[in-house]
Amino acid sequence: MASVKIPISVPSPRLDADQLYNAFKGRGCETSVIIEVLAHRSSTQRALIEQEYETKFSDDLRKRLQAELHGHLKKAVLLWMPEPVARDVSILKHALRGAATDHKAITEIICTRSGSQLREIKQIYFNTFGVSLEHDIQSEASGNHKRLLLAYLNTTRYEGPEIDNVMVENDARTLKSAVARKHGSDDKTLIQIFTDRSKTHLSALRSTYRSMYKKELGKFLALTGYKRRNTREFRACPFDNPAMFGKPVVLLRKGVEEVDERAWNG
Repeated sequence: MASVKIPISVPSPRLDADQLYNAFKGRGCETSVIIEVLAHRSSTQRALIEQEYETKFSDDLRKRLQAELHGHLKKAVLLWMPEPVARDVSILKHALRGAATDHKAITEIICTRSGSQLREIKQIYFNTFGVSLEHDIQSEASGNHKRLLLAYLNTTRYEGPEIDNVMVENDARTLKSAVARKHGSDDKTLIQIFTDRSKTHLSALRSTYRSMYKKELGKFLALTGYKRRNTREFRACPFDNPAMFGKPVVLLRKGVEEVDERAWNG
């Protein structure tokens, strides 16, 4: 998946604000200019552009984007504007809405963020909505999917680069045994390994599993029912760490308006 590339040298926030203002003039707006500016700036740079736009033109940039853009492009750009943590919080709240619960989006965010990122997400979620993220997951998720998400949110994991190769090999054997049980997989063991181990450990586990059993761990889990849509559904493998938000940025830079908002979830 492609990743966001920020130019080494970028115009000043004032020049960017001017470009955006001019793009909104006349009938319709120049979406190519909006894409060219916003898809090539970091979250910090976009925040400075917003400040400059409001100061110079006495207007709210996000409200202007809301009014000028349409369809999936509007959804994509408005999701791209906030800080990454605020974006995660917004997606999670939207995904946790009753019957329309988006389990894939929830799982992909929670299972690909570091412990420190999750702590920040939980704090901002509570500050914004007056209810804990855990409370909403308790209400909207169920079964092992709920247990997996809550374990991720409340387990303190080591985030450093060191790994214990003996533990990695033991985990590979344990996973094979846990998933291949005659009377159903040992989901408690699976949840413990995937939520307790560091990303470095899980990455090594995937490679070690392939070396030991000549199979891809993700494919093995899928074939044995680990990712089926039932009480044992884990919609995103925790050892996957996608380059979040890369695909929609590429589409935006090409000026494609029918951007699938699902792409903004990973």
